[in-house]
Amino acid sequence: MEKANNYRTPFILLTCLFFLWGFAHNLDPILIPHLKRSFTLTTTQATLVDSAVFIAYFFMAIPAGYIMKTWGYKMGIISGLLLFSVGAFLFVPAANHQSYNYFLIALFVIACGLTILETAANPFATALGDASSATQRLNLAQSFNGLAVALAPAIGARVILTKGYTDRELAGMSDSIRKVALATEAYSVKTPYTILGIVLLVIAIVFYFIQLPDIRNKQVNNENQSLLKTFRHKHLSWAVIAQFFYVGAQVSVFSLFILYATQVVNITEVQAADYLGIGGLAFLIGRFLGTALMKFIAPNKLLTAYAILSALLCLIAIYAKDITAIYALIGICFFMSIMFPTIFSLGIKDLGPDTEMASSLIVMSIVGGAILPRIFGLISDSTGNIQMGYIVPLVCFMVVAYFGWRGSAIKN
Repeated sequence: MEKANNYRTPFILLTCLFFLWGFAHNLDPILIPHLKRSFTLTTTQATLVDSAVFIAYFFMAIPAGYIMKTWGYKMGIISGLLLFSVGAFLFVPAANHQSYNYFLIALFVIACGLTILETAANPFATALGDASSATQRLNLAQSFNGLAVALAPAIGARVILTKGYTDRELAGMSDSIRKVALATEAYSVKTPYTILGIVLLVIAIVFYFIQLPDIRNKQVNNENQSLLKTFRHKHLSWAVIAQFFYVGAQVSVFSLFILYATQVVNITEVQAADYLGIGGLAFLIGRFLGTALMKFIAPNKLLTAYAILSALLCLIAIYAKDITAIYALIGICFFMSIMFPTIFSLGIKDLGPDTEMASSLIVMSIVGGAILPRIFGLISDSTGNIQMGYIVPLVCFMVVAYFGWRGSAIKN
């Protein structure tokens, strides 16, 4: 009982981390239309926000593992928080210089910090208590990530998207004045990201002074393992592929939700953000319900069914012309909820000493979020119809469905 009490405070702080990085990620759908408008970008150019964020996972996954192995998970969490904080503070000079490239650099730094945090937080959540309840603790911590998915769009929209000039005011300006006016709208991000940076610094200081268990001695020494040798496990190879496509699909749906809704259904950005919040709530409910269903349905079968249903909803998103299109996107949010953790767990199943290296590979595959939304944007810009971009998530979900159906099978 005393040990459980000693773990209570660290676990509460850890759940805060899950919420914070979920909140940071889900401000991106707000930033995309905001920066697109402020800097007069095409949809393809606006997706560089996702590219800057998710390419960091590719470059930082292995260094993050090295940090944990060399200095411990506590220092890994602190270094991740500090990088996260630095990236948030970089929004101030980015806004002052009215530079889109500076914003992308700030987002890349934030994502480097998030990569370290995500690499550290998952194993720590399982370590803070009895092994028999490790899965429940991790699911509880991850639920706060889902809560952030539901809250961030609604809060971010009211803090960021409601600032600036109306379309009527902009229409009455000359081209040169309008350009300056739009660029100054980028200033609205300074206050929320400064507050976020301060909060992160405070949490980093708290983590420095609290006692955390050193779980490095529980990890298997994999120094003789290599990335290429790890790929001999076919189900892992397919998991890396599936995760690449899944993250690409998720980022396409969430990050471009507001642009899609405003163009297809002709609603305001704030209204679209509220629908995105509903999608986040659906994602949260889907995670809880999916976890419960896995007691009765094999995870790979449930993953297959959810991926197929998501692909079908993508067809509706491509062809619907009214509010039905928004409902289709909310449905996709629901069915996506179980995909990341299920692909991850199926991919590292029964890998023994290759598990740590396999985990790094799957984290690296998150780079799909940097690449596939760009293709979504290119299709949207080239056709002049953002709905056609949903061909990308459609293909992605079919890849995930194949992984659940055949690719996840363990072959000796």
